[in-house]
Amino acid sequence: MIILNTAQEMRDWSTRAWAKGQQIGFVPTMGALHEGHASLMRAAVAENNGAVLSIFVNPAQFAPHEDFGRYPRTFDADCALADDLGVAAVYAPAAEAMYPPDYSSYVEVGGVSEGLCGASRPHFYRGVCTVVTKLFNAVKPHRAYFGQKDAQQTAVIRRMVRDLDMDIEIIEMPIVREADGLAMSSRNRYLSPEERERALALSRSLQIARTAMADGERDADTLITQVREALEPVRVDYVALVDTVTMEPVTTIKQPVLLAIAAYVGNTRLIDNIKFIPPDAH
Repeated sequence: MIILNTAQEMRDWSTRAWAKGQQIGFVPTMGALHEGHASLMRAAVAENNGAVLSIFVNPAQFAPHEDFGRYPRTFDADCALADDLGVAAVYAPAAEAMYPPDYSSYVEVGGVSEGLCGASRPHFYRGVCTVVTKLFNAVKPHRAYFGQKDAQQTAVIRRMVRDLDMDIEIIEMPIVREADGLAMSSRNRYLSPEERERALALSRSLQIARTAMADGERDADTLITQVREALEPVRVDYVALVDTVTMEPVTTIKQPVLLAIAAYVGNTRLIDNIKFIPPDAH
């Protein structure tokens, strides 16, 4: 496995892969890897000739009051895991190279980015779309892999790729959970043992809603109320039932939907979601 630190090094590597007719699978991350990331890397390795992992804690997607400074950074362990899984290259650019002092170009996606996390963190998706565009330009992947835990992010990236004519297949992989149901997240390591227990309210509340939907409940307000009641141990940011493509709220389930949660456990903001396709979806 090779570690590449500049966009030019990354482009040169990818150009050689393209010239050989190789398919590149790409997993963009901020590091602090866990089994959820590992599932993305395994898919990228299995489905392509060469898998690339990026590790870059992107300052453009953090507000001043957020956790950029303390976001976990475990570069050596991350590279060891990537190597073990068969990743061919790690792209780890420096922040000063990605965003020089006179940097002034940003990518914004309207509509699909405006609710859910986009409403709570209005700076977030501009930073995500900008950095992912820059990473795509350097890596030049055929396929890029994202996790369902960040379902809105995947929808935003899909829309960006479509609207800007990027010839990249966006693949969403299922959420990977701990044995007790907690969705894996790099931020889980912030939780104290007591907070870790309270955090289980997120997945438990979603399972209550999943059972209700499977039993025929189709009213959004009823489902959201059930979820909010089950989230009593944590501080809710939002609970929303939205269309899986547009991320727009639905009032009655008639199509595939995403039930999404963001909540604070102590000072740690966690997200989780489930998708549901009604048998009579149209």
